[in-house]
Amino acid sequence: MSQDEFRGMLPGHADFTLPRRAEPVRVNGRRPIPEVPSMNSNGHHPAPDEQPDPIDLWDQRVARGLAFLRRRFAGSYEVDEFGFDPELNDAVFQPLLRVLYHDWFRTEVFGIEHVPKDGGALVVANHSGTFALDALMLGTAIRDRHPQERHLRLLGADLVFRMPVVSELARKSGATVACNPDAERLMSTGELVGVFPEGFKGIGKRFADRYKLQRFGRGGFVSAALRTGTPIVPVAIVGAEEIYPILADVKPLARLLGVPYFPVTPTFPWLGPLGLVPLPSKWLIQFCPPIPTEHLTDLADDPMVVYNLADQVRETIQAALLELLEKRPDPFGL
Repeated sequence: MSQDEFRGMLPGHADFTLPRRAEPVRVNGRRPIPEVPSMNSNGHHPAPDEQPDPIDLWDQRVARGLAFLRRRFAGSYEVDEFGFDPELNDAVFQPLLRVLYHDWFRTEVFGIEHVPKDGGALVVANHSGTFALDALMLGTAIRDRHPQERHLRLLGADLVFRMPVVSELARKSGATVACNPDAERLMSTGELVGVFPEGFKGIGKRFADRYKLQRFGRGGFVSAALRTGTPIVPVAIVGAEEIYPILADVKPLARLLGVPYFPVTPTFPWLGPLGLVPLPSKWLIQFCPPIPTEHLTDLADDPMVVYNLADQVRETIQAALLELLEKRPDPFGL
C-alpha cells in the first residue's frame, strides 16, 4: 500500500506518515545491542544524514597522514631547545604507547587532579621494570587523563643519551639529561618534569625486593624544585615490577657490555627476542597531593632541608605503594 492510498483511507489526517522501518540491531555474541548514535558538538544526537561516513573518516585519516609526512620531509615542524618534537610525539609515539597503556597493562589512574593544570611541577615516582617502561606509561597517563593533556618531560640517565638511536628518540619524545640545570630550565618555563630518584638501583632490583623503594641518592631533584619554587608531586606506580621479574643479575656480563646490570628473567634470555615481550600485569598509578616548595626557595642549599624533603617524598610514595597493592590483590587480574 502506498502512502497516498493510506492517507486516503484516513480523512482528516493529511499530515499522517507511515512509521519508519526499524533499523536492524547489531548482534554481538549472545545478545542484540541497540545502536545508539553519538552526540554532536551541541550535545544532541545527530540526524541520520549527519552520521559520519566511514569512507569519509578514512579519507580524512589518510589526508592527515599524508600531510604529516609532507611536513616531515619538508622540515616544516618545530622542536624546542631540548629537541622535543610535540607533533611526532602525538602522531607516532603516543598512539603506540597507548596500546600498551590501555590494552596490555589495563592501566588505572588515581588522583590526576593533583597534577597542576598549568605551570611547572616536579613529578617524582618510584622506578622499576628492568627496561623503564614505567617512565613511558607515566607520561602517557598524564597526556591521556589530564584535562589539559599536558606533556611530561622526563629526565633520563647519561646511558640513554649515549645510545645512538635511543638518544634521538628520547630527545624527540621530550626527555633530557637528568641534571639540575636542565630540570630548572624546564620547570622555570612552566613544564612538567618527571624524575625517578632510584635510578638504575630501582629498575635493576630483583623480584624479591619488589615495591621496596631504594635510596633516593643525594636529593638533587629536591634542590632543583626548591630553586624554582615548583611543587613536588609524588607518584606511586604498581605493575612494572611484574613485567620482567629479575631473578638474577649476571654482573660479569654486564661489565663486559658496559651496562648497569644484565637481567635474567623467567623469559629472558631463554626465549630470545620473545623474552623481551613484557608480561601483561595490571597497572595502577596514584598521584599524591603536591608538596609546596615556594616558601623554601631560600633554603635550596641547606642539606638538612633537602634531605628531609626528599625523605618526605620517599615515605609518601612508599605508603601509596602499599595502598595500591591492597587494591590490586592479583598482579595479572582485570
